[in-house]
Amino acid sequence: MMTNQAKIGGAALVALLYTGCTGLTHQAGQTEIMKWPQGKKTAISITYDDGSINQFKKAIPVMNALELPGTFFIITGQIPGSSYQGRFIGRPVAEIIAETAKTATNKHNFFERASAVAFTGYKGGLAYHTQAGGRFEAGDTTAAYQVIYEAYNRIRKGELPSGSEQSNEVSEAAGITWDDLNTFADQGHEFGSHTVTHPYLAVLDEENMLYELEKSKEDILTHLGPAHTFSAEGPYGTEDPRAVEHINRLYPAARNRMPEPFLEELNRGNKTSPTRYADKEYVQWQRGAYTRTTLAEMKAWVDTATAQGNIWLVLVFHGIDGIGWEAVDSELLKTYFQYIKAENDAWVATFGDVARYMRERMDATVDTQMEDARVTVRLTHRLDTSKYAIPLTLKTYLPAALDTAGNTVKVRQGNKEQLVPTVQDTAGVYVQYAAHPNQAPIEITKP
Repeated sequence: MMTNQAKIGGAALVALLYTGCTGLTHQAGQTEIMKWPQGKKTAISITYDDGSINQFKKAIPVMNALELPGTFFIITGQIPGSSYQGRFIGRPVAEIIAETAKTATNKHNFFERASAVAFTGYKGGLAYHTQAGGRFEAGDTTAAYQVIYEAYNRIRKGELPSGSEQSNEVSEAAGITWDDLNTFADQGHEFGSHTVTHPYLAVLDEENMLYELEKSKEDILTHLGPAHTFSAEGPYGTEDPRAVEHINRLYPAARNRMPEPFLEELNRGNKTSPTRYADKEYVQWQRGAYTRTTLAEMKAWVDTATAQGNIWLVLVFHGIDGIGWEAVDSELLKTYFQYIKAENDAWVATFGDVARYMRERMDATVDTQMEDARVTVRLTHRLDTSKYAIPLTLKTYLPAALDTAGNTVKVRQGNKEQLVPTVQDTAGVYVQYAAHPNQAPIEITKP
């Protein structure tokens, strides 16, 4: 019996050399965890922000017909039955309003004032919050302070009408229910947090930022279950370090930023070509489709991702058929999704599942034993198995007793077995199969 063990580290591992009667040297027993499932050349995640109603009325039926899963980042506060809606956590807003007459807006009070301004009871406060958030994210803190100063100055002068308001994103998401989302989840779609009310997280103080992130997660857990508390997207694609730190602490996979030593992230606003990072293990390449984005341009993203091999293409959509930000035409989406479905070298999976696969692969350890006409493979990782239990695709080179190309071998793990065809490349004869980490050993034998 021959045995060996190696840490995967994202590369090929166990190399047990076997010389058969032909005199050819095979890498018998060498087991590699494939970069993508089934040996695909790219991963594609189709994601949606805001949960605008046509995402569910128009996009999901097309995706279901093509058996394409999607990830939907939803605003939870507006869904009927949610326990948590928008609110300001802190001092009475009347105190804050009065204080603004005496103390200028500055770095010491900006976050509190920007958090409260949408909840002062005056229409227009939300628009000032959003405007300040955009200026702050752009790095112009002086302009952001001025926006908040103007908002409170107008409130004190009585220039803003009293009343409540909600954002366009919240209004455009109206009509969906938790029961609807459970039905879509059963169809294979993933749901993630897009906060309670869709604020600019970068300009919230810590208490209000945590409310938006934590309470959204709580409602998703209550109504959809733990599988849908894995992924999140902070509104407006925030990359503010303070906001990203909190998102990453609460959610394992954040589309804003997901720092990993093996992952290069090119977010929506990044103009860098992913081909510059051909030597990285993985590149997450986000592309956002806008109203004027052409089908040819969208197809080119898929072609680029497929050609390079290490790209995780994350597509970002918002509005559809006139409802939602930068709405795209549903017929264009249908044609595009058909193009993606026809690409045999693409693994289309939810945002969360791609993150799970990459992390499992990069953490995995494989132990291989060979004895006559049997190869035994043990696959393990150290990650939390309640969150990371997606099967990995293994490629194992076979010893002489099993290496007849064009035949099949039996691959068994626990009580599940399958007949898998053998394949030959320049290194030898191999078999490619799916295996679950941290479960029973995999045995490869004659049929």
